[in-house]
Amino acid sequence: MEILNLERELSGNEYPGRGIIAGKSEDGKYAVAAYWIMGRSENSRNRVFVEDGDGIRTQAFDPSKLTDPSLIIYAPVRVLKNDTIVTNGDQTDTIYEGMSKGLTFEQSLRSRRAEPDAPNYTPRISSLLHVENGSFDISMSILKSDNGDDSSANRYTFTYENPKAGFGRYIHTYMQNGNPLPSFEGEPALVELTGNIDQLTDKIWKNLNEANKVSLFVRFIDLATGKVESCILNKNK
Repeated sequence: MEILNLERELSGNEYPGRGIIAGKSEDGKYAVAAYWIMGRSENSRNRVFVEDGDGIRTQAFDPSKLTDPSLIIYAPVRVLKNDTIVTNGDQTDTIYEGMSKGLTFEQSLRSRRAEPDAPNYTPRISSLLHVENGSFDISMSILKSDNGDDSSANRYTFTYENPKAGFGRYIHTYMQNGNPLPSFEGEPALVELTGNIDQLTDKIWKNLNEANKVSLFVRFIDLATGKVESCILNKNK
C-alpha cells in the first residue's frame, strides 16, 4: 500500500468531513488517536469539543443558534478499560454498551447503519485502540449506504495488529466536497505519523481547510503505562 503524506492528504481535500487517524507514534512509545469535525452549515460549525470524563463530547458554542442537535451533538471519544473508542457519531455509545456486555467491536456495530441525512447518508466511521501490557491493536469500521441507496447497508471492518511505529490509518467520511457528498471509498489510507503530540496536532490543524474546520482532538497513550496526554483545538473561542 502506498504511504501517503498526511499534510498533502489534508490540505488537498477541501472537505474530508469528519476524520479519524489511529496509529503508533514515530518513537514507538505511544498509541495515537486523532479525530476532527468540519462543517458547511452554521449549525455544524456552531460546535466545540469539551472534555467529558476520560473522553470528549461535542457541545454547541452558542446554544441560542443550535437548530438541530441530532447527528452533531454526541460523545466522539469514550474509554472502556483498555479500549479507547473514537467515532463520528453516537455509535460511540453503541460500541461502549455492546462491549460492556461482551460483544465485539464489530458485533456492537451490527445494530447501526449510515446516518439518516439523505441524500448524503454520511458513513459512520469508528475506531478502537486496544492497549494492554505494552501491546497495541487497532480496529476500524465504516458503515455505508450502497452507493447512496440506504435500503442496503455496506459494512467494512479492518484490523491492524501491532501497527508499525511512525504510521497511522486514516479514514474520513467524504472523498471530497460535493452535493450530495461522495462517501469515503476503500481501505483506510496509510499515512506517516511524525513528531510529538503538539507537533502532530499542529500539523493536522494547519492543513485542514480553514473555512470548514471546526474542532480537533489528538491523544497519545503511553504503551508502557497507559497514561494519556490529549490536545483539543476549537475554532470557536
